[in-house]
Amino acid sequence: NTYPSLSEKELDLVYSKMYNTFMEAIDAVDTGVEQVADGVDLVYKDCTSLSRRVGRLNPRWNEDTESDNIDARFEQASALCGEDFLQVLSQVVESDLPARAFVEQAVLKRHETDSSAEIIKFESGGMPWKGHLYDLEKEHKLDPLVKFVLYTDQGGMWRIQAVTVEGQAFENRLSLPEEWRGVRDEDLTKIAGIEGCKFCHAAGFIGGNETFEGALKMAQVALTRK
Repeated sequence: NTYPSLSEKELDLVYSKMYNTFMEAIDAVDTGVEQVADGVDLVYKDCTSLSRRVGRLNPRWNEDTESDNIDARFEQASALCGEDFLQVLSQVVESDLPARAFVEQAVLKRHETDSSAEIIKFESGGMPWKGHLYDLEKEHKLDPLVKFVLYTDQGGMWRIQAVTVEGQAFENRLSLPEEWRGVRDEDLTKIAGIEGCKFCHAAGFIGGNETFEGALKMAQVALTRK
């Protein structure tokens, strides 16, 4: 047991996370499940997956296929799979699992952050939070769902980030106001009427402010644009 101190609940969480982020794709490739629905063309191809990397260890049609060579390739493939598995496992247990506790704390304190209960606050950024937020919203039966997350970046700036629709990479539940997008510093402060504004991304998914109060105000104003 690599992590003997995990509780039963934590083991269940790790099991689910490992399947969803590691094993499911391997199972799908092995059983011939297409990545997209019939009739839909792939926008791009990913040739860096574990299945592809293992496949490239097979002899090419014009290479030596002696048994010793095949056995060595199998050992190499086995080591590659084991290394990938342990890397994902350590990420899940040592990073994702501790982050869940911080996300849950922020979710439970959402009414303290803002009366709308649609804004949550992390004391610092950088941790994985999206997957945990989606799970915790279901677990705690949140209604309404969280729209914005506030946190500090490495430079100390307060960020406001829109929460994406679950299962979508770029569709936000609610984006920052259109007139803010692509605007920075004093110009953004003037347009938004909020002190300390630093920037708003052109896609409206993230912005920044010098202070927590300023970032919170940006989120509060954005909530009025539903």
